[in-house]
Amino acid sequence: MQEELNQFERNDVWELVPCPPSQTIIGTKWVFRNKLDDQGNIVRNKARLVAQGYCQEEGKNGFIRGKVDTTLFVFEKGQDCSLVQIYVDDIIFGATNDSLCKKFSKLMQGEFEMSMMGELNFFLGLQIKQCQEGIYISQSKYTKELLKKFGIEEGRTVSTLWQLMSKLTKMRKFSFDLPSLYRNIVGALQYLSMTRPSITFAVGVCARFQSAPKESHMTAAKRIIRYLKGCPEVGLWYPKEGGFKLIGYSDSDYAGCRVDRKSTSGTCQMLGNRLVSWFSKKQNSIATSTAEVKYIAVGSCCAQVLWMRQQLRDYEVEEKEIPIMCDNTSAIAITQNPVLHSRTKHIDVRYHFIRDHVEKKDITLEYISTDKQLADIFTKPLCESRFEELKNELGLIELS
Repeated sequence: MQEELNQFERNDVWELVPCPPSQTIIGTKWVFRNKLDDQGNIVRNKARLVAQGYCQEEGKNGFIRGKVDTTLFVFEKGQDCSLVQIYVDDIIFGATNDSLCKKFSKLMQGEFEMSMMGELNFFLGLQIKQCQEGIYISQSKYTKELLKKFGIEEGRTVSTLWQLMSKLTKMRKFSFDLPSLYRNIVGALQYLSMTRPSITFAVGVCARFQSAPKESHMTAAKRIIRYLKGCPEVGLWYPKEGGFKLIGYSDSDYAGCRVDRKSTSGTCQMLGNRLVSWFSKKQNSIATSTAEVKYIAVGSCCAQVLWMRQQLRDYEVEEKEIPIMCDNTSAIAITQNPVLHSRTKHIDVRYHFIRDHVEKKDITLEYISTDKQLADIFTKPLCESRFEELKNELGLIELS
């Protein structure tokens, strides 16, 4: 605690001023935390003095509200480059040349008070294992803590999620007595989906019922945890070898939600054989055809692909005619038709920007058979064999 106060004084982060008339001062509180490594061992005891922001009332100004942002810096020197990623007060950096890392480390330690933790192996709850063949990212420690927190350490496991997810509705009876517990579980599972894309769709379905959860919804959420209990060590594998071509996969179900019959869009983006981005989201409006829901999903995938193309330019990687794989020929035909026929006018205008980017050759829409559609896992419940097949295709493995 004293060290925290000393740092405030050394860094000159505050200024004592008179209290404005008719203003209430917001208090402070101490937050204590044991910082753990990837094995759960205590490596540091932290004390932080923070503002009691929850006491702030509308119209009363207290502390200036900060903005948390993720920032990436790139430094190039000849054929070598150095990357620096900053998240609040945590920094990850690496380089193609070890001397650049040493120079950056020396520079930062000369300017700021900071400790070097060595090779990256644990960051924001993510466990990172680096080896010659590639990089493996998992949340096995977080998964085991989740099982313990919600009392699912004992009992049976399940091998798939699909039985309950396809039946969830807004039942009028059998309300769950602890809605806050249900929301805590859903929130924890959403964080876990950062390295477990296979549960993204199931967690998204459960998240739709947070306002008034029922017993059936809680049963479904616990089923996800029981599934995780059977495979807590699974994570994402990023192999060193392989191509670096950006490719998108786009899929959707049709009227899959039993509550309002809206469809769910699912997309994922790969760099070679490495999964780098994905999402599962219920569409905003009810569609009247399979072609329409596929076309809307392709629009979402197109926007994500164009954003990723811009990010790759920061690394001097130029991508043109990025393929987006779609398993519906009618949706592909809409993008190639220069005339807005009456049967497609009802589709929201914002999705028609796909056609412009197809004409500019920024992207290309290509047909792929449904059995090879990787985004299928983000749109609907799947049988166990199909579920496991897509997991392997996306690089979800248990590293031995």
